[in-house]
Amino acid sequence: MSNETEGVFGQEAVDYSSPKPTSTWSRWLSKLELEGSDQGRRSNPDLDPVPPERRTWRTHNYVMYWISDNMSPSGFRNAASLMEVGLSWRDSLICITIAQFIIAIVIVLNGVFGSTYHANFSIQARASFGVYFAYLMIIMRMIVGIFWYGIQAYTGAECVRSILYAIFPQFRNVKNTMAANANIDTQMMTAYVIYFILILPLHLVPVHKLKWLFTVKSISTPAIGIALVGWTVHQVGMSNTSLWNQETTLSGSAFSWTFLAGLYSNIGTWSTLAVNVPDFTRYAKSNKSAYITLFVLPATGCLVTFFGVVTAAGSKILYGSILWDPLLFIDEWTSHGGRAAAFFIAFFFLISQVGVNIAANSISAANDLNCLFPKYINIRRGQIIVAFIGSWALTPWNILTSAPAFLNFMSGYSVWLGPLVGVLLSDFYLVHKQKYDIWEMYDFNGIYRYNKWGTNWRAFIAFFCGWVPLLPGFIPTVNSKVTVPAGVTHLYDLGYFYGPLSSALVYFVLCYFWPAKETMIDRPIYPDTDVIQGSDQSFTPEEDETKSMEKVIADGAKTF
Repeated sequence: MSNETEGVFGQEAVDYSSPKPTSTWSRWLSKLELEGSDQGRRSNPDLDPVPPERRTWRTHNYVMYWISDNMSPSGFRNAASLMEVGLSWRDSLICITIAQFIIAIVIVLNGVFGSTYHANFSIQARASFGVYFAYLMIIMRMIVGIFWYGIQAYTGAECVRSILYAIFPQFRNVKNTMAANANIDTQMMTAYVIYFILILPLHLVPVHKLKWLFTVKSISTPAIGIALVGWTVHQVGMSNTSLWNQETTLSGSAFSWTFLAGLYSNIGTWSTLAVNVPDFTRYAKSNKSAYITLFVLPATGCLVTFFGVVTAAGSKILYGSILWDPLLFIDEWTSHGGRAAAFFIAFFFLISQVGVNIAANSISAANDLNCLFPKYINIRRGQIIVAFIGSWALTPWNILTSAPAFLNFMSGYSVWLGPLVGVLLSDFYLVHKQKYDIWEMYDFNGIYRYNKWGTNWRAFIAFFCGWVPLLPGFIPTVNSKVTVPAGVTHLYDLGYFYGPLSSALVYFVLCYFWPAKETMIDRPIYPDTDVIQGSDQSFTPEEDETKSMEKVIADGAKTF
């Protein structure tokens, strides 16, 4: 494999090939090097802009993607925490729908970078933060992705356990041989191992070919949701007021701030995807394909929350306790026909959970690893690494059982992710007006280096202005022994409004008075733009769809 690359704009070719390895360790590393990796640009084919032949996602694929992400066991539980603090199911439904509409706006806006320049978040961050400061942003997102991978894997194992209960009733009586302090029993560990073995091969499927998984999931999960609601209403009776009569117990300012806190919590659930959405929109056939997110995300969020509310209310009547988890709900079906129904529902929930974990966590964290170690890790290898670390090294059963404060920390991670996306949007739309040079983002000595430290000081200041004022309100959510004034808590409850907006504004003001002039270009340079010396051809994203790279180069060569 040769690492010799032709210089951009006709520069002299530079040989970046490594010296021949001499030690056993270096020889072993050389075998792990990726074919096509480029140390000069610190990139590889998975990190490079997506070529035209792999831009296969159309509008309906993004519809399926967001339906598949929302329609999951976790989605059924959306309203639980809000109703527990005093909101009615109607107010909870409204709160969740508004939250998802707000975050959908952010997702659509940030996704435009991916569908226009066909690069992922890891590359996008360089334009705003600088080539080295961007690494901090990437590591922050990678950490949260790996942790959530493990937590979602545990939910996937719960789906497998319900399947085993349905097929083998005697599995419910399996004796626990795990230690008393293991925080997981033999049944659950068996289901966890099976889940891990089932999902591992799916990590090897290229991202642009995962459309089929989201399509299957988006059709099957709403169907089983409707089936669950229909069965519940049939068993309880449509006229039973216990299904519908739960009212809000709060009023005045208490209601307002609880509602806002609910907004923040539900927006925060999607804050990771709001940052890494270019990881998926980069595969768009058209740069407008992902706009449908604005409608699909809140609509499906509202629907799945309604499913959860009805089944939970019905479980109180049928089984004597509120079962917010639909898997626990179907575990109560022990008759022959009931177990058959439980099997199919748990099976499609399993597909749903697999889709959520791959889309929201696995691919995102793998892209980050790919950017950190482009010589050795591509998306496929990154996903395998994330799977092992998230599933086994982090032992999610211990996190879920013994560390509720840590879960609060993970839910409040949007304290940092909100300001991060605020800087990204401000830079893309307000400062650079969507005009980037995509190839300069791969040049560590290019215009997006900003200074010798590779840090855009404007982004540094704006990022800190976005999260530091929220930190005092965040601490009590992790440590209940800490008390702060009500005003501090209220500011934290407004976190996703304050964080992105304040960081975006500060960044814009700093760039207005102290612009990084070297990064301001007259016209955007897209992935399929001709970079041959003497050519001045540039095509819009729509034109890129019909002109292959070979055609563009051929056209440019005619100018000599």
